[in-house]
Amino acid sequence: MKAVILAGGFGTRLSEETTSKPKPMVEIGGRPILWHIMKILDAHGIKEFVIALGYKGGYIKDYFLNFYALQNDITVDMAAGVTHVHDGNQPDWKVHLVDTGLHTMTGGRLGRLRSWLADDDDFIFTYGDGVADLDVTALIAFHRSHGKLASVTTVKPPSRFGNLAFDGDLVSNFFEKPADGATWINGGYFVLDRAAIDYVAGDDSVWEREPVEGLVRDRQLAAFRHAGFWSCMDTLKEKQILEDLWASGEAPWKIWDRSPSMEAAR
Repeated sequence: MKAVILAGGFGTRLSEETTSKPKPMVEIGGRPILWHIMKILDAHGIKEFVIALGYKGGYIKDYFLNFYALQNDITVDMAAGVTHVHDGNQPDWKVHLVDTGLHTMTGGRLGRLRSWLADDDDFIFTYGDGVADLDVTALIAFHRSHGKLASVTTVKPPSRFGNLAFDGDLVSNFFEKPADGATWINGGYFVLDRAAIDYVAGDDSVWEREPVEGLVRDRQLAAFRHAGFWSCMDTLKEKQILEDLWASGEAPWKIWDRSPSMEAAR
């Protein structure tokens, strides 16, 4: 199964960091939050990633092109013109870096990736700025059990976020940011059947609006309730909270270093 990660937005609410780099490359504990998200998915056996680039996409390309040199010790033989990268514990990932346009909206970026998903029945779809101690294996199993086109992970964050309403396991209404506070909101980790891409009309399509509203209307969006840790990184304050959790040695989303049962999920 592939994972699609949106990494092309301007990240204006985190402008202290994003004037020089795209938001998914803002670091937590010396690693881009994009790496943290990929490690969460990798802990559940997801090894292939399609990353939708836009704003400062070259920054992300440079990171992966130089990944092994950046993450390992290297020896440079100046006389011979040879560089040797000393192997470390590196992930066995395949990463597709796809330019989806500078001003393309979230749904439009997914629409531009249709050909990259032609051989897939379903796939993970998420944003490049949120971490969670999410049981991705259970999310995938839930999606495959109900026969709908889409599943959304729902979480209970602070009240400044929007909420969702349910009819059983189906989403009956999807509110992005209502004034009266939050109950359950979009946690950003979806599993989609390829046919869900048909709900995207074009580059101006905002995934959280017309496509999701269409899925709700057609009773094709089911909710996977996640009661554990979840956090996005929209502001400098949220970045600092994540940084402090990582520095404490008890970051809840660091699921890849846990019990042997996690290895069984791989």
